[in-house]
Amino acid sequence: MILYVCKYTPVEILKAFDEEVFLYNPMFENLDSADELVHRNVCSLSRGIITGRLSDSKGTLVLTACCDSIRRLYDILKKIGQDVIIIDLPRKKAACSHLLYKKELLALIEELEGRTRKKFNIKKFLNSFEEAEPIEGPYVALMGGRLGDDLMGEIFKVSPLPVKNKTCTGLRYIERPSLDMDFEELMGWYARKLLKQIPCMRMDDISSRRYLFEDPNLIGIIYNTVNFCDYYSFEYAKIRERVKVPILKIETDYTIQGDGQMATRLQAFFESLNKDEAKSKRPIHIKEKAYFAGIDSGSTSTNVVILDKDKNIISTFSEATGAYVNDSANKALDGALKKVGLSKDKIKRIVTTGYGRNAIKFKERDITEITCHAKGAFFINPNVRTIIDIGGQDSKIIRLNEKGEVRDFVMNDKCAAGTGKFLEMMASSLGLTLEEMSKLGFKSREKIIISSMCSVFAQSEVVSLVARGRRLEDIVAGINGSVAAKVTALAGLRKMEKEWMMTGGVAKNTGVVAALEERLKGKIIVPEEPEICGALGAALFAMEG
Repeated sequence: MILYVCKYTPVEILKAFDEEVFLYNPMFENLDSADELVHRNVCSLSRGIITGRLSDSKGTLVLTACCDSIRRLYDILKKIGQDVIIIDLPRKKAACSHLLYKKELLALIEELEGRTRKKFNIKKFLNSFEEAEPIEGPYVALMGGRLGDDLMGEIFKVSPLPVKNKTCTGLRYIERPSLDMDFEELMGWYARKLLKQIPCMRMDDISSRRYLFEDPNLIGIIYNTVNFCDYYSFEYAKIRERVKVPILKIETDYTIQGDGQMATRLQAFFESLNKDEAKSKRPIHIKEKAYFAGIDSGSTSTNVVILDKDKNIISTFSEATGAYVNDSANKALDGALKKVGLSKDKIKRIVTTGYGRNAIKFKERDITEITCHAKGAFFINPNVRTIIDIGGQDSKIIRLNEKGEVRDFVMNDKCAAGTGKFLEMMASSLGLTLEEMSKLGFKSREKIIISSMCSVFAQSEVVSLVARGRRLEDIVAGINGSVAAKVTALAGLRKMEKEWMMTGGVAKNTGVVAALEERLKGKIIVPEEPEICGALGAALFAMEG
């Protein structure tokens, strides 16, 4: 068995030895086992490969020296006795580069003949070239750095639209060679073709990558950047300025941690591209006394909104989200029904949203909280263009068009900083309730800046300020300012168009709202019950059918 990781790998040569050949692209629970061998700031692809090889070292791994991280990876794997080969990969595609790579290919053949004790089979080599599979019509492109197999599969599974893999490993295509070349000519031709593929960001001349985003059938881009790899971050910044189609940026590290948040991002992005998917395929005929429920299952609370056929809110209810999401949703719905004396059979349709939306068994369908918050906020005030949603475990900036549809959105990544949980941590450290902390900052006389971007370090910073005798009022104001800074930094101040609305439980914290207003230099709309906005949007979708 032979494994490879790079599109410039001469896969057809590997297949010529009658071996099973696989793209090595696993995802893991964590990369902790690699930390004993390499620093955490090394590219997560390299750390992921180390993690995988430590647990299963079957087969020969073929690397290409595409960057310093991969060279370091080779050294580490060699040191711990792994079966690994590295090929020197030229950065340019000039004539001398072709000759160099041809030399590397010939050396690889010789190396594999020695390792496998098999002769290079020219017939198998020629038969291993595969035709590219074109996608007809509109599609979504995966771009940027490579994605792990699990995440790639999830994207293809949840997308209602065709998806084309244009990441570095998805762009590999070498046309079938002619049969009238001798071996030396064939290897020279093959080296040239390998180097003339749509280039990865590591190559010297990347101008032909324009092809990736100039296709008129392209309707959306999911762009992946890899932790501690700058190449694709640079390209993302340029593409963001050039293209007009919606772009979802994700950052991955080859672990499956935070898969719930990633699923929300992906689903919301596809919902924004395919507006019809936000509606059920089964029409509903509204009769007298018909009612519709939206359930928002969040990290800390489960909120329910019940609407009548005229879109009047007739009942709301909130229940703490416990360990059993479905039970919490049931209790919240029962509470909302009991308030107005309704039975469950009067509810014609239920739509769920929030992180627990998929776990609620009695739903009609589920829609992401991003799309539902947009729906609810626009219903409350059609002038809203930017939603600031701060929940228990995440923060979101959602931008709307004049129809109330999601234009784009951003979310925080795997960090509690700037969220409700962060404020709970700070309140606990100060010996305050959330209600007390909401008001205390208005009495501040001295400006304090909480500089730490991490919630854990910020907590330590707050404890240190207390120990130095700084006034609680000033510390609380600094905490509020820190939340405001983190949240606005998500999208950038210039992209947060008026009118602004704040939703989620943190919108009840007047100190945070005031800090945000100070940064935005304007008034933020806060609904009477900001925590129910997502459930309201879900109920509206339930009603629309």
